[in-house]
Amino acid sequence: MSVSTLATWAVVIGGLLLLCKPMGMYLYRVFTFQPTLLDRPLRPVENLIFRFLHVSRDTTMNAVEYGLAFVMTNMVWGIMAYVLLRFQGLLPFNPEHFHDLSAGLSFNTAASFVTNTNWQAYSGENTMSYFSQFGVLQFLQFVTPASGAAVGLAFIRGLSGRKLGNFFVDLTLVLTRVLLPLAVIFGLIFIALGVPDTLAPYLHLHTLAGQTQVVPRGPIAGWEAIEHLGQNGGGFTNANSASPLENPSALTNILQSIAMGLVPVSFFYLFGLFTGKKRLAWTLIAVAGTLYLTMLAMIYFPEVAGNPIVNAVGLHGHANMVGKEIRLGMGGTSIFETSTMAFTTGSVAAAQDSFLPIPGLAFFLGMFLNMVFGGKGVGLLNMLMFVILTIFLMGLMVGRTPEFLGKKIEAKEVSLTALAFLLHPLLILVGSALAVATPAGMAGVFNPGPHGLSEILYGFTSGAANNGSAMGGLAASLPFYEVSIGTVVIIARYASIMAMLLVGESLLYKKAVPQTSGTMRTDTPLFWGILLGSIVILNALTFFPVMALGPIAEHYLLLAHHLFA
Repeated sequence: MSVSTLATWAVVIGGLLLLCKPMGMYLYRVFTFQPTLLDRPLRPVENLIFRFLHVSRDTTMNAVEYGLAFVMTNMVWGIMAYVLLRFQGLLPFNPEHFHDLSAGLSFNTAASFVTNTNWQAYSGENTMSYFSQFGVLQFLQFVTPASGAAVGLAFIRGLSGRKLGNFFVDLTLVLTRVLLPLAVIFGLIFIALGVPDTLAPYLHLHTLAGQTQVVPRGPIAGWEAIEHLGQNGGGFTNANSASPLENPSALTNILQSIAMGLVPVSFFYLFGLFTGKKRLAWTLIAVAGTLYLTMLAMIYFPEVAGNPIVNAVGLHGHANMVGKEIRLGMGGTSIFETSTMAFTTGSVAAAQDSFLPIPGLAFFLGMFLNMVFGGKGVGLLNMLMFVILTIFLMGLMVGRTPEFLGKKIEAKEVSLTALAFLLHPLLILVGSALAVATPAGMAGVFNPGPHGLSEILYGFTSGAANNGSAMGGLAASLPFYEVSIGTVVIIARYASIMAMLLVGESLLYKKAVPQTSGTMRTDTPLFWGILLGSIVILNALTFFPVMALGPIAEHYLLLAHHLFA
């Protein structure tokens, strides 16, 4: 392992650990309405918005009202995006004169971006006008992660014994106090580091060979900032952060990796501040951090060891650099890919299809779990889902009613949590099964053997996890995948969130019970081990069979030097 790799990892991981406490404290001040430095310039703007919406900072909603506000607002954004994409050719800022999007692609794209998934069945530089990029999709990249963070805040308040709050107040404050200021800072840094940001037409350059090369450009720096701060992941160009236009250097690669995790990790510490359980927050950070490091090792070391078939012909010591960017190196590529899967961002700094099976398994692991920090608010919500399930299972083993944060976990909470947990694998496995069993689904598979199954499974997993990344060997632009994956991302986004909101409200109105010697502490190394084991076992029972047919089978066939043509 090189010094540059160790330094890159240390800067990204150390930066996130150092920043999560001050960022979490800032978030706590914002969402408990305490004074901050941004009050003077932003409070008048926020008050105008609140007056327009007929809400105030102290208004609150119940779980159903909060959930309906979340869903209906997202629905309006989705419909608006669909209509604007369908009439792209009539709208301004279209110097390349791109045509309207088809109905299927418009639905898939609108559904994907409004659910914070950013699954892209199109090539941005060949399909989208500047207006579609910054006026439609980038707008969604701000408001949809903000709405997810708002739901996470409501859930945290419920667990801490506070009222859930008002969706529109939370949405506004996430935008004005968190995402917009951070996006301005990161956007200016990216411009300074060479990322273009312009509305000028594409460049048409003459090469030394006498050919004409079209170089796409546009408002890319601002896009990159919110793409990663909001765990959006959709690339301005088809190559995403593997393109030097979006990610020109090792330094921008490090900054994008930090931007992905800045707010999600801070949300874990914010949970500790709201509940008064800072040790529990650090325990959850340790669990997610352990899984993060496991994924990083699974991605880096097999790729550095190289392809077994290539090694067998005498080329030992050559890392598997196919589909990777030399300017980023394997260390920079690995930390970026780990972050994009852990934080459910979905942007990529390399071709996902070029990775070996074990790194591919790590990609699946991040999306199956969907709580290795995850997206802001929603990742914490999924982690707490596993906490509740673990406490319930522990209660069954000792014959005691389980408790969490001084509240009893009973049938209603367990049923809703189990529903949220089971929905994720249901969408992935049923969607993949339909694709495998139908000619329309199989028509989009370009790779034979177990990798072809992995391609299909990856598409539905990415959609269900609101990740949005894709392997390159699946024809995602076919109508079957446009509709099926578009449907999966909608159900996955809203159904589980509604269930967990109801759990939070249920615990809010329960009476606190005194802690006794029989109460299981959740802020100890013992609970860290039990929670980690429960997460691994529950997901292994759910996904191991299909993994055995996909990346695991591919790995052993690769060791046997078996190729598929």
